[in-house]
Amino acid sequence: MTSTLLYDALLYLAAAIVFVPIAKRIGMGSVLGYLIAGIIIGPFCLCLVGGEGKDVMHFAEFGVVMMLFLIGLELEPSHFWRMRQLILGTGILQVGLTTLLFVALFLLLGFSWTAALAIGLALSMSSTAIVLQTLREKGLAATQSGRCSFAVLLFQDISVIPILALLPLLAVSGVPAQGEESASFLQGLPGWAQTIALLLAINLVVVSGRFLIVPFLRFIARLHLQELFTASALFIVIATATLMSLVGLSPALGTFLAGVVLANSEYRHELESDIAPFKGILLGLFFISVGTSINFSLILNEPLKILALVFMVIAGKAVVLALTGKLARLSFDQNLLFCIGLAQVGEFAFVLFSFISQLSILSLEWTDTMMAVTALSMTATPVLLLFNERLVQPRFGTLEKIEPEPEDIDLHAPVIIAGFGHFGSTVGRFLKANGIHATILDNDSDRVDLLRRMGCKVFYGDATRVDILKSAGADQARILVAAIGSPEINADLIEKARKLFPHLTIMARAENNQDAYHLMDMRVSHIYRETLDTAVRLGVDALVELGFRRYSATRSGQNFIRYDEETLLRLAPHSHDKDTYIDNFREEIRNQEEMLSSDLKFDHKQYDHAWDSEPNREEFDRRTESGPAAKSDGSKDSVSSDSSEER
Repeated sequence: MTSTLLYDALLYLAAAIVFVPIAKRIGMGSVLGYLIAGIIIGPFCLCLVGGEGKDVMHFAEFGVVMMLFLIGLELEPSHFWRMRQLILGTGILQVGLTTLLFVALFLLLGFSWTAALAIGLALSMSSTAIVLQTLREKGLAATQSGRCSFAVLLFQDISVIPILALLPLLAVSGVPAQGEESASFLQGLPGWAQTIALLLAINLVVVSGRFLIVPFLRFIARLHLQELFTASALFIVIATATLMSLVGLSPALGTFLAGVVLANSEYRHELESDIAPFKGILLGLFFISVGTSINFSLILNEPLKILALVFMVIAGKAVVLALTGKLARLSFDQNLLFCIGLAQVGEFAFVLFSFISQLSILSLEWTDTMMAVTALSMTATPVLLLFNERLVQPRFGTLEKIEPEPEDIDLHAPVIIAGFGHFGSTVGRFLKANGIHATILDNDSDRVDLLRRMGCKVFYGDATRVDILKSAGADQARILVAAIGSPEINADLIEKARKLFPHLTIMARAENNQDAYHLMDMRVSHIYRETLDTAVRLGVDALVELGFRRYSATRSGQNFIRYDEETLLRLAPHSHDKDTYIDNFREEIRNQEEMLSSDLKFDHKQYDHAWDSEPNREEFDRRTESGPAAKSDGSKDSVSSDSSEER
């Protein structure tokens, strides 16, 4: 059957819908589900797409292009500067040592020093897409290993630019690889000339981003057409990729640079919000393409060779990463997660090996071999992470040190708190101060270890796992406080708890209003927005500082919270219709302001004074009678001029 773009798209999406939920259900993660989907529908299994690898890369290239644009867009210079020591320290160590290790190994295998260096540089890359997506899914992005992983990946993304500029200097000739037609203006030039041209092209993108792209987006933004802004962003990405292709540079690198240029513009967040809906599906498309591109014929012809190379690459990178993590002072289990998470070869390696082949640094046969090694290492990573989570950590990591024994954990504790960050720890401390003991679960091993040393009874574990919940006493508990930082993981926990432990009263942390609406859709009754009370408390203190009585300010704050909670309930039915929601939101804000204003028309002076010290009362009376609060007609401001009383 002749494969068309529409037919391929249908198969890709169908495969994702079938295999990703299965992988998630058995705890393997979405990344492995996408990879398996690609393998199943690929040219070496069901042969539904790909035609022996042809046409597949049309999907893969677009996925990589958009993925790298988003990575570049997230590369905010100020964020990089704050993390510069961690990024440069761990990044240089990992890339440098990994490259030296593989250069030595491939020299021993008989490769020339130029080929060995090129391979070493490509293999030093790790998969930004797999690692960041996995960390987000498991709620580990804020852990020490998560921060170190992000720092190393960020350095790798940046280092691709000088690596691509260096590769032409290693080329033995400017002739394209056999069977490859050149669309580059630079083919046939000496290596040094290609390097200079590539550097000029990179600088051209950076300069044009400041003086052409941003003014262009400013012009489009004035038209107030959302779809035109999104189309303009895509146009910039694809135009930059095309320009890079014409000068012999990777399209993926071009889009990465375009993202970096726009990261520092005022339109960064607008672009992120516009493209965010496409991000997940494009990453999934990329992983499916990786699965379809695995050359199983080559693997079956030389299985021992390929598997040995995969093992050598993963083991070699893990050793270097272990040393890097040790120097970064990661604990054992955090270092283990760091090592396994980054031990694969990343998507940038596909770009680098393609460029290496084009420059004839490596033969076509070895290029295919290294492509297969890269794809297999990426496929193995979710399996290794699952192996670490289920088998290694429980026996050798933090779980072994602090796993609750039957006599240690109170199986009759009435409250279970899942997630012991700032929100969860505040709840836990408040309950403990009032004589209520809670069973606390958290999957940040460093935080657990620290809190246990501080005397808190916290246990390491993934609260979304049913066996962990049962061992924490969910069968006997009365309340589950869902306070995990990731809204997605929190929702997963709530769904499982309501299904398996229906007797539990669930009290859920909401990150913001949209998160609260999602919890309402799940029929959660007790929802607590994490920033509401503290923001109102700040406002109360500001009113007191401006001369309001403490009692009046506190009462106004309590009324505001009550009105806001009622508003949230009224707005929830409209949360999925943006225009209707905005109209109703504006009306509710006006109603809130009117009610709060009317509250100020009551005089509670007799009772307000009980909340303030004598100097404060005298100062308030002086200011309201003769100060700025007095009106020109002699009457006092509404804060203090009311005649009615309230008990």
